[in-house]
Amino acid sequence: MSKIVAIVGRPNVGKSTLFNRLVGQREAIVDPTSGVTRDRHYGMSDWNGHQFSVIDTGGYVDNSDDIYESEIKKQVNLAIDEADVILFVVDAREGITIMDEDVANILRRSGKKAFLVPNKIDSVKQVNMVHEFYSLGMEEIFGISAVNGSGTGELLDAVTATFAPLDESSPEYNIDLPDLPKISIVGRPNAGKSSLINFLLGNERTIVTPLPGTTRDSIHSIYNSFGLNFLLVDTAGIRKKGKVKEDIEFYSVMRAIRSIEHSDVCLLMVDAERGFEAQDLNIFHIIDRNHKGVVILVNKWDLVEKQTNTHKQFEELIREQTAPFRDVPIVFTSVTEKQRILKAMETAVTVYKNRMRQIPTRELNDFILPLIEQTPPPAVKGKYVRIKFATQLPTAFPSFVFFCNHPQYLKDPYRRFIENKLREHFEFTGAPMEIFFRQK
Repeated sequence: MSKIVAIVGRPNVGKSTLFNRLVGQREAIVDPTSGVTRDRHYGMSDWNGHQFSVIDTGGYVDNSDDIYESEIKKQVNLAIDEADVILFVVDAREGITIMDEDVANILRRSGKKAFLVPNKIDSVKQVNMVHEFYSLGMEEIFGISAVNGSGTGELLDAVTATFAPLDESSPEYNIDLPDLPKISIVGRPNAGKSSLINFLLGNERTIVTPLPGTTRDSIHSIYNSFGLNFLLVDTAGIRKKGKVKEDIEFYSVMRAIRSIEHSDVCLLMVDAERGFEAQDLNIFHIIDRNHKGVVILVNKWDLVEKQTNTHKQFEELIREQTAPFRDVPIVFTSVTEKQRILKAMETAVTVYKNRMRQIPTRELNDFILPLIEQTPPPAVKGKYVRIKFATQLPTAFPSFVFFCNHPQYLKDPYRRFIENKLREHFEFTGAPMEIFFRQK
């Protein structure tokens, strides 16, 4: 299971710069003006084989009259509550401030694993600036420069060291879960997730047996009805629900990450009246980065005023935003009217089977090699790429390796061409896929 790493600290200490470095992209806006990061940013990072989610929070400000700053404070507290590891970023050049002391006190009381990260140490002469911060009473301190990456390697070594896998004798590994599809329901607040869960678990013809999950509060419920048999993964709102009154939007995404990690297939519920918004796309990308199957449920479709092509236009809008993922199943539902709920669950089970599909090596090569011969990769610098052999890797999701003479010359367009052909021929609808090219 991947972990959640939250980056916290007061405004303008370099949190977003560090976030961008960890995820390897410029996803968060970086500006010297304090308070730029008000929305949350979510990304996936990996270090030495360990994958983890990274969350960039807004700058922590206490006793402020600014409504945005009060909301940022709530988000930071929720991040501390939900994350596995906290990176507490401070400005090494400015030294310790009262706000830094406030955050340090909160972290010590939380009992969470936290690393103090003095940032902006851009030269060897500035290394001694770190010593001042030991007075905050935090044991592990790593001076870094988020701009040039100095010191981030040592920090990530320490962070991933906390991710050591549990011993197989641990009780968390000895839970007797049936070998059934694990399906979770995720999405924005008020999209209808609770209504769908209540409908599925409240049906008199349903056999429901709560089983403890593998981490924290995940609950797996066996659903057996209408010829369907799967485990419903439900984590939303179970842990400390009474304390979550502030930023329900932020909390929903934090919980969605947990649900996604425990599932094989995710039902991403979208409110038809609000459309497919940025937060929906954020959750979709989290599902993709975790290599889970996905079905998009457009709920409350009965409340939408329809014209001749409303259905097709809405579906095309979603496909444009989720491109290049063109084969994600989209089901238009209404939980309150009980419309197409059965179809949605049948589609989820089908996606699970697609995700688990194994293609025999001979069958794979008999199909793909003649196709590659008909449409070979373009030559690069006079070099012709010849793909000789392909096989499926033994991973939890469909992944294939192609052996060739010049793998460095194969670009993303040809990779997508191969992937699309495999999806069409072998039916991998809704399932994630990875294509690798290796030296023959």
